[in-house]
Amino acid sequence: MADQPQIYELNNGTVVVKITNYGCTITSLSVPDKNGKLADVVLGFDTVEPYVKGASPYFGCIVGRVANRIKNGKFTLNGTGYSLPINKPPNSLHGGFKGFDKRIWEVAEYKKGDKPSITFKYRSSDGEEGYPGDVSVTATYTLTSSMTMKLDMEAVPENKATPINLAQHTYWNLAGHNTGNILDHTIQIWASEMTPVDENTVPTGEIKPVKGTPFDFTAEKKVGLQAHEVGLGYDHNYVLGGGEEKLGLKRAAKLKDPSSSRVLNLWTNAPGMQFYTGNYVNGVVGKGGAVYNKHAGLCLETQGFPNAINQPNFPSVVVQPGSKYQHTMLFEFSV
Repeated sequence: MADQPQIYELNNGTVVVKITNYGCTITSLSVPDKNGKLADVVLGFDTVEPYVKGASPYFGCIVGRVANRIKNGKFTLNGTGYSLPINKPPNSLHGGFKGFDKRIWEVAEYKKGDKPSITFKYRSSDGEEGYPGDVSVTATYTLTSSMTMKLDMEAVPENKATPINLAQHTYWNLAGHNTGNILDHTIQIWASEMTPVDENTVPTGEIKPVKGTPFDFTAEKKVGLQAHEVGLGYDHNYVLGGGEEKLGLKRAAKLKDPSSSRVLNLWTNAPGMQFYTGNYVNGVVGKGGAVYNKHAGLCLETQGFPNAINQPNFPSVVVQPGSKYQHTMLFEFSV
């Protein structure tokens, strides 16, 4: 349908979400606080232009073909070596220079009503950004109930085995996108282990317990409490597990803003989650002229483990032709 970047709205009378077909990107998401007052709780821009012009540090988009970092932009699959663009030296990040976040997706379906939804489609061609094989991708955002949004991502390789690892890269600030930093938010993460990283933020291959470290969020704690102890802030992959399950999804995280009492519970079927505290955001002028600085929002990117293609002990991200990659995220808001 649309071959121009446009913004579409999902509105169920309680939650209002704006999403563009450019990068399958959530540009705005408004939810009520304890007094029923709406605020937009995601970082972003008012129009599509800044996204198209490259002003966005991955605000709200779907990243792929492979989310996160691939060490030195290299991997071998079925005896063939592949070289990817080094867009975050010395690594390849989030699919390369023109990943899924910088593509115009086709709007395949757009439904209004009490469970509004929108489905985007994209076909990634063989050799695109260095990756093997043609892949058909779909992403559907649905407001499944008054305070819940679901994202279903699917990808099918058509002719070659390929790594696939999609992630949703929204930056959350439950107090409102223009309220400053998220260091006073509290978070609980259902993960007793994480994957330590090297000096270039690539996992070393180890899987380490979080107990007794600044990475321990097994009990609810302030985001900013020990953030200064881990360099610029958190930018690490957590090994999800140990929480309850719902609809085949496991509990990943619970984020709370004390000022508005807004709560976000996140559920997923992915094995990992990148917890990122917006460490590289610096003076980005966003919606309504708001200036976003370091820690203005945080990301909860459920995913396959970073650099899994080069780490045999990590869960595989390789998908065979005819098989289907399926990744679901459930965002449950409450007060």
